[in-house]
Amino acid sequence: MIDLRRLHVLRAVAHYGTVTAAARALHFTPSAASQQIRQLARELDVDLLEPQGRGVRLTAAAESLLHHADAIEARWDEAERDLRAGEGVPAGPLRVTGFPVAVAVLLAPMAARLRERHPRLSVRIREVEVVESFDLLFEGESDLAVVEATPASPPPADARFEQQPLLDEPFDLVVPADHPLAGREGADLADVAHEAWIAPLPQSPCRTHIMSACGAAGFTPDVVHHAVDWNVTAHLVAHGLGIALVPRLARLTPELPVVRVPCADRPHRKLLTCTRGGGHRRAAVAAALEELRALAAEAVT
Repeated sequence: MIDLRRLHVLRAVAHYGTVTAAARALHFTPSAASQQIRQLARELDVDLLEPQGRGVRLTAAAESLLHHADAIEARWDEAERDLRAGEGVPAGPLRVTGFPVAVAVLLAPMAARLRERHPRLSVRIREVEVVESFDLLFEGESDLAVVEATPASPPPADARFEQQPLLDEPFDLVVPADHPLAGREGADLADVAHEAWIAPLPQSPCRTHIMSACGAAGFTPDVVHHAVDWNVTAHLVAHGLGIALVPRLARLTPELPVVRVPCADRPHRKLLTCTRGGGHRRAAVAAALEELRALAAEAVT
């Protein structure tokens, strides 16, 4: 019989990329995690890890085993849901995660609505970045996440997760109130190609969207200031230090002398809901997804 705990360690190595990172996530020592993999390899009489430079990589046998391991994990989750199927109503704790804008505009009102409609349900929100949302889902520490689609995200076909479109969120051009574009109903990005720009840090997913949108418009923006928080970005714009692309859902301080101008180029980012495979069938998750879809429809109208 395969020890499912050892199989989980192998899945963690594949998810996090190294034995050390997997051990850290599972609260093991690296040597203990390695020992679990070696014991699993002996049980199956195959090599699961092979040297690669100073580290290791999964063998072809390990990659094949992972397909079965993901299926086993999904079936176990399904078995747990079946045991609770008789409950019928959303109840108990529901752990949700999201990046800052998603928490403020979608998850917080979702939790308030669920509290009114399902008093036996207790929503627990955790603000994290997109990568950590996937990690928490994988570790079983989260039930539902709102994430931004990025090149680094797991592919839609990844059996470990179930990702569903939630909304396409447009970016608006944010300019000072006295800017020549401030009174217009729309603008092309090419109209501001020669201006100073304010943008997120290079590692931010939104930075990728902004640079891609500008590239499609035929220029590379001159980024002179970097900001993490969208309200910080708006303050920099208000002082005439540059212009910026800001997601539609980002709530900016209302008294700032800045104006949002819709972009004819229609730059946008895709927001998704994500659960572990089959997790949407749990009553609490299904109720949360229903509220999220309603909020998403209201948010961009």
